[in-house]
Amino acid sequence: LVIEVAIVRPGPIQGDMVHPYLRRRNGEEPVDYPSEELKPVFERTLGVPLFQEQVMELAVVAAEYTPGEADQLRRSMAAWKRHGGLEPHRQRLTERMLAKGYTPEFTARIFEQIKGFGSYGFPESHAASFALLTYASCWLKCHEPAAFACSLINSWPMGFYSPDQILQDARRHGVETRPVDVNHSNWDCTLEPNDGEQPAIRMGLRMIRGFRQETAESIENARRQQPFGDVADLCLRAGLDQRARAQLADAGALHGLAGDRHRARWAVAGVEGQLPLFAGQTTRELPVSLPRPTVGEDLHTDYDTLGTTLGPHPLKLLRAQLRGKRCRSSRELRGIEHGRNVSVAGLVVGRQKPGTASGVIFLTLEDEFGMVNVVVWKDLGERQRRVLVDSQLLRIDGRLEMQHDVVHLIAGRLTDYTPLLAGLDVRSRDFR
Repeated sequence: LVIEVAIVRPGPIQGDMVHPYLRRRNGEEPVDYPSEELKPVFERTLGVPLFQEQVMELAVVAAEYTPGEADQLRRSMAAWKRHGGLEPHRQRLTERMLAKGYTPEFTARIFEQIKGFGSYGFPESHAASFALLTYASCWLKCHEPAAFACSLINSWPMGFYSPDQILQDARRHGVETRPVDVNHSNWDCTLEPNDGEQPAIRMGLRMIRGFRQETAESIENARRQQPFGDVADLCLRAGLDQRARAQLADAGALHGLAGDRHRARWAVAGVEGQLPLFAGQTTRELPVSLPRPTVGEDLHTDYDTLGTTLGPHPLKLLRAQLRGKRCRSSRELRGIEHGRNVSVAGLVVGRQKPGTASGVIFLTLEDEFGMVNVVVWKDLGERQRRVLVDSQLLRIDGRLEMQHDVVHLIAGRLTDYTPLLAGLDVRSRDFR
């Protein structure tokens, strides 16, 4: 884990350390060392320098740096992109290592790797701290998925994944998720008893887009005194303004008091006409026959108000159309051999353009079964930039690559399928 954390930093990537290490770990190339005296320095990373401490040890062992000079090298590595200062070390390292019998090729390669650490290489101690967090997170994800998902959502926007992705993943792993409900929801998402091994996640009022925390706390305080009898009781005792009432009705949070969204909107409209003149008075109305929202209407309103849905995934509703267009699902990709050309379609839930990736963009698509990772080379991204940037539902025609159970798609063509969503408000998280 320590090595996995360190190896994905920009320093090892720019210093061309990642692929040599992976090839050696997988037995695809032999592990060798430039000299016996450097074997103890690089043995734990299979002969490839991955940590700042190893560079400092190399300078001490192979170039006879003093501890003070090695610390100066560390400081220069951290600051050279801003202030320079590595050139004196290039000359000193080269002269001393050549004098000890190291080849010019090796000394040149080592210096390029040292420069790579200027782009944020990890000290081993930092990598170890991150690895401990990684282990704890993985343990929680495996053994306490409900608590893990609930905590991630309550910490949002910290982290990489959106609440929708977190909840969809939790549901795919058997965690029950319960809707926002004024009779049960606090501001944060909470855990509730459940018949299964895992508690259920109760979505919090924080999930409603634009809802105020102080309003949620007013609802909590009023509910502690006495459960709400109806929508009018809620609005009166929690002091809800028209905006908050409409948000709760649209988000489905009044289901326990009024029924579906159509009936909730009707009940809220009645309260608006009743308060404050007849506050506290009981009125009897003739029952009104309202049509229930369709699955599609609920889906659109879920994403508009909550950014997620507890109903069917949008791609499940579109699967027949996508199958007719010869698009595979993420689940089907596991059964396709490496190197085959395939077509997939999914919601664009993430775009990444790392500064160290030479213009490559990494996409994450989601369907009803899981995620698909897509690599878009720079030239394709530039040719189809508008489709790449604007699409919410994207079709990828490309080549499937599968190595050591890691599956991704090399994009060859991008097609915008967003019109199939019919206005569904699905948002991606983009990192650049």
